[in-house]
Amino acid sequence: MTGRPLIGISTYLEAGARWGAWELEAALLPAGYPRLVRRAGGLAVMLPPDEAEHAAATVARLDGLVIAGGPDVEPSRYGADRDPRTGPPAPARDAWELALIDAALTAGRPLLGICRGMQLLNVALGGTLTQHLDGHAEALGVFGRHPVKPVPGTRYADAVPEESSVPTYHHQAVDRLGEGLLVSAYASDGTVEAIELPAPGWALGVQWHPEMGDDPRVMRELVRAAGPPATPAAGPAPDGGP
Repeated sequence: MTGRPLIGISTYLEAGARWGAWELEAALLPAGYPRLVRRAGGLAVMLPPDEAEHAAATVARLDGLVIAGGPDVEPSRYGADRDPRTGPPAPARDAWELALIDAALTAGRPLLGICRGMQLLNVALGGTLTQHLDGHAEALGVFGRHPVKPVPGTRYADAVPEESSVPTYHHQAVDRLGEGLLVSAYASDGTVEAIELPAPGWALGVQWHPEMGDDPRVMRELVRAAGPPATPAAGPAPDGGP
């Protein structure tokens, strides 16, 4: 692979999207996602919901994968009863994105989960979610900000070593961690804000929305992981040869 890595981004599927004279079912993605991929050095391609059986073939054509934010994960996916404050189900997205995550982990493709994407990564590995918490969203449809503190020694802390203020909009969070996952950042109230799988693979989830901010470092790390391996610096030949 040469040039810019190809990064697939999962999308919404909305029944009544409107543009111009049209109101039709549409695969949607906020423009901040592809902009952030491009800013980080990648090429973006949209991945609307499809049959789960096609996930492995889709991931095989990508260099990296982003699972975007969106609606709440269906609680039955992690063995829980529905809380009255949990949003409407999105079964097509749940099935497709869980299949994409499984395919990426199996194939060793770098994976970044954003908000819902982080929560799905946790669920895919057997974890559970807290279905409602307060203080992590402003008014309906308005992003807020709060500080996030990295855990030293993690992949996330290597990328963003300092405490930083991040754009946030969510009401669910990681509860029990999925198998093999590590917490790599917390909010001041103890909410898990980033999770990751340890090396040699590359899988990171963040609870906030980097596509709504001005810090490309998390996406830049995904694009770097999805790119070709670095070429070793030339050194002297054995035995002093040329």
